[in-house]
Amino acid sequence: MRQTRNDVRNVAIIAHVDHGKTTLVDGLLKQSGIFRSNQDVVERVMDSNDLERERGITIMSKNTAIEYKGIKINIIDTPGHADFGGEVERVLKMVNGVILVVDAFEGPMPQTKFVLGKAMELKLPVIVCINKIDRPEARPNEVIDEVLELLMDLGADDNQLDCPFVFASAKAGTSSLSLDEAGVDMKPLLDTIINYIPAPVGDPDAATQVLISTIDYSEYVGRIGCGKVDNGKVSVNQEVVIVNHHEPERRIKTKISKLYEYDGLGKVEVQEAGIGSIVAISGIEDIKIGDTLCSVDSQVAIPFQKISEPTISMNFIVNDSPLAGQEGKFVTSRHIRDRLYKELNTDVSLRVEDTESTDVFKVSGRGELHLSVLIETMRREGFEFAVSKAEVIYKTDENGKKLEPMERCYIDVPDEFSGAVIQKLSQRKGELVNMGTANGGYTRIEFLIPSRGLIGYRGDFMTDTKGNGIMNTIFDGYAPYKGDIAYRKTGSLIAFETGEAVTYGLFNAQERGQLFIGPGAKVYSGMVIGMSGKSEDIEVNVCKTKHLTNTRTSSSDEALRLVPPKVMSLEQAIDFIDTDELLEVTPTTLRIRKRILDPTLRKRAGFKKNQ
Repeated sequence: MRQTRNDVRNVAIIAHVDHGKTTLVDGLLKQSGIFRSNQDVVERVMDSNDLERERGITIMSKNTAIEYKGIKINIIDTPGHADFGGEVERVLKMVNGVILVVDAFEGPMPQTKFVLGKAMELKLPVIVCINKIDRPEARPNEVIDEVLELLMDLGADDNQLDCPFVFASAKAGTSSLSLDEAGVDMKPLLDTIINYIPAPVGDPDAATQVLISTIDYSEYVGRIGCGKVDNGKVSVNQEVVIVNHHEPERRIKTKISKLYEYDGLGKVEVQEAGIGSIVAISGIEDIKIGDTLCSVDSQVAIPFQKISEPTISMNFIVNDSPLAGQEGKFVTSRHIRDRLYKELNTDVSLRVEDTESTDVFKVSGRGELHLSVLIETMRREGFEFAVSKAEVIYKTDENGKKLEPMERCYIDVPDEFSGAVIQKLSQRKGELVNMGTANGGYTRIEFLIPSRGLIGYRGDFMTDTKGNGIMNTIFDGYAPYKGDIAYRKTGSLIAFETGEAVTYGLFNAQERGQLFIGPGAKVYSGMVIGMSGKSEDIEVNVCKTKHLTNTRTSSSDEALRLVPPKVMSLEQAIDFIDTDELLEVTPTTLRIRKRILDPTLRKRAGFKKNQ
């Protein structure tokens, strides 16, 4: 018989990027007595890896649990970026309700719509938390109306429209149920969770059913499956069968060796867990997302939506430049292959394929950000390799027509820059769908654009809007191929010989375009050292020193004024490279180079291509 388990609540925190999900979890954790009073706690304690901290974004969903009024509240912090949207979709299967966090100034944004739509499809109750209420420019009354409009647009029923609103400042750790009352602590939000989010329901006497929604990985115990106990109970040493809704033939008999529940920021070992518990199970080698753990005598899989397919791919290549192996610790194809396949343990939206060459691996992901996070993580671990330009993954329909992935692109930009943005996106085969006014002298533009049209655009966008524009994209599905796009209007400045760049050579080269390197940088023939002012590539000799005579001294070099070089970030370099170029990634340096380093062979290849 189905029963309600009143001592547990399972809730996910969903929101657009940077609206304060992780900071809100911080506030809840601090006030629930998880930390000692004298414990030094970092901000955004849930963003556990360095990249998440530096970029201020959540990449992987995280589980935590707090105790309040004798009730255990399992909280899942989810990513807001579209590239990590696969994480959000799966996590919602584990919870009975969501807290939608909305910035009190920005209001609902594109990603708010995306994550809220997923929650609506699953008929989950919503608590709306208007965050950053203490911002000087906050406009909570208008934001409430905008959220209600969004709920109506998404086809919310009467219960969902009647959702509670909580007004919070996650940073200050306060919340309130009314705009007229100043908050003191997080209790109003915690009370709302207990009163409004339904308790989990299941049959404790039925056969075991646990749906695995996320995968964690530990060097010591291997893969760890995380999921909710839907029916029955699960215990250590229990024999179970793994089945999968999308793979009916999958049947694996196994045993549960360790079982954990979440407590604060850690996991605690338990012997048994009942309905509604969110558990972590280790010791099952080939467990994957979407698997259901069942009793041996009742093998019924829980339905689960398929994980979204990758839309963009890059080749990861063993570095073969003249400077290869000087800066990285892991440089061989075996090192790179093992590391990429290890990433598949935790990142389910990623695909890794071997190619005909043992030195090249095709890696596919959900977007440029998804892949650049992987590249940055690997270089920090001491890997050295090269990557090719990102390319979209095409499909063909039943009539043999070529289809390509499309993105819905939302842009908020100051009014005076909207013309430049529309012009650039139209050149990249974008189609203007909607245009209106946003808050504070901003124009909101909505485009439908091929995914490849956005490759390399973010840098231009920042320049065109002087850093004031906000751009968000959401995958919109596949559509017929829109035609060729010219990515880059400028050519490259290419080093002519191997050596060290000197001031005299750089001074002569800077008249040809914008340099990426300064004096003392190591260069080699075929390396890209700058951006040409013209459309074709130009070879320059930056190692060239001045001929010295009695009247010419080398010290007069010091009088030469060099323009500071443009230092590119990883994303900018990935955006910049053309199809005949590679990005050499080492723990200390990023270098752009031509695929074919030899100038004669390069010209020959270019001539063949143009024939």
